[in-house]
Amino acid sequence: MSLDLSPETVAVVGFVSLFVLMLLRVPVGMAMGLVGITGFGYLTGFAPALKLVGQTTMRTVTDYSFGVIPMFLLMGAFVSVSGISRELFRAANTFVGHWKGGLGIATIGACGGFAAISGSSVATAATFSAVAYPEMRRFGYPQSFATGVIAVGGTLGAMLPPSTVLAVYGIITQQDIGKLFIAGVVPGLLAILMHMITIGIIGVARPGFLPAGKKASWGERLVALRDVWSPLLLFLFVIGGLYGGFFIPTEAGAVGAVGAFIIGILRGKLSKDGILQSLLQATRTAAAVFTVLIGALCFGYFLTITQTPQNVTAFLTGLGIGPYGVLALILLMYLVLGCLMDAMAMVILTVPIVFPVVTALGFDPIWFGIIIVMTVELGLIHPPVGMNVFVIKSVIKDVNMSTIFVGVLPFVITDLIRLVILILFPLLATWLPQRMIG
Repeated sequence: MSLDLSPETVAVVGFVSLFVLMLLRVPVGMAMGLVGITGFGYLTGFAPALKLVGQTTMRTVTDYSFGVIPMFLLMGAFVSVSGISRELFRAANTFVGHWKGGLGIATIGACGGFAAISGSSVATAATFSAVAYPEMRRFGYPQSFATGVIAVGGTLGAMLPPSTVLAVYGIITQQDIGKLFIAGVVPGLLAILMHMITIGIIGVARPGFLPAGKKASWGERLVALRDVWSPLLLFLFVIGGLYGGFFIPTEAGAVGAVGAFIIGILRGKLSKDGILQSLLQATRTAAAVFTVLIGALCFGYFLTITQTPQNVTAFLTGLGIGPYGVLALILLMYLVLGCLMDAMAMVILTVPIVFPVVTALGFDPIWFGIIIVMTVELGLIHPPVGMNVFVIKSVIKDVNMSTIFVGVLPFVITDLIRLVILILFPLLATWLPQRMIG
């Protein structure tokens, strides 16, 4: 006796199966691909489903526009192996290290600079756990504050261009990745500013909690700046080329990777082993991202034939709570999912479902991409998962998870305020992309 399930029932069974597989620690890309192909095969036949696997895989790995991901990952790998992070931290510290909480402010500034040329939240958090944490502890900063600052500083990699999460969002929704990158600039700078202000408020509210360091001379500051001008110039060149219409995103990634390689060689920071390590690091990360993308695309075809996006759109728009009420529900869903899965998995799994809802309600798709990334950033630091928190714990063995979560709490409140600001003032995300050339 064969079961004859409706497409809606098959979709529900598919989602339940997907979450069960993820709870069993099956990699997200594999789980989505397995559920998507099985569901697609059940509804249309397994011969078309198996053909879909081959076609999707070939199209993903050979699509020129998808080359933006490995190119920017390679740029970030060259920068990471070149030791730029330590120099960025040293430069920021010479300017603000003598303030109360100055090492924390310097960490946020250096994380922003590193994130802007690596595009990875996890890499930023891991790097500064080794670079900034020992320095803050040496000056007597509490464990909770030091780890909290590094955790929130890492989230800047999800927002500031070149963000891998924004690139994947652009691929899934077929939005201009260059415009998404440029849209992340002002919200990313706002994040840096608000996190620095938060540290300043903590310093004023709790005298003696955050010590001040030694004041550097202008000579020391100029020497420190000399060490970081080249990567900052590279970032301005790549993002300026995107904004001015000189590069498309894939070309900008290639220019950035070549530029990072040349800078590393000229400064004597990239050895033969370092180059090999960078290539392997970028290849492994790109392979992981593409595996998830292929699985997500297969799962997306399954959702399409079950009409899940249309059904969800009809349900949410029919609730009668208005566009911003629906948006609040979507963002609440992301905050809950942030307790269960990592940022990339959240975006890839949910965007194909919620994006039609957002466009039906008349929201700007570029602005919504920034809103999603901001919400995903919160998922990187709030309990019980907090991917950045786990990364910091893996690098700093003598700190408890609860200690890190206590440290990030003031910054979670700051990020929620920033999210409200961006919802109230969409121009913060859309003004720059609207003025792009080309």
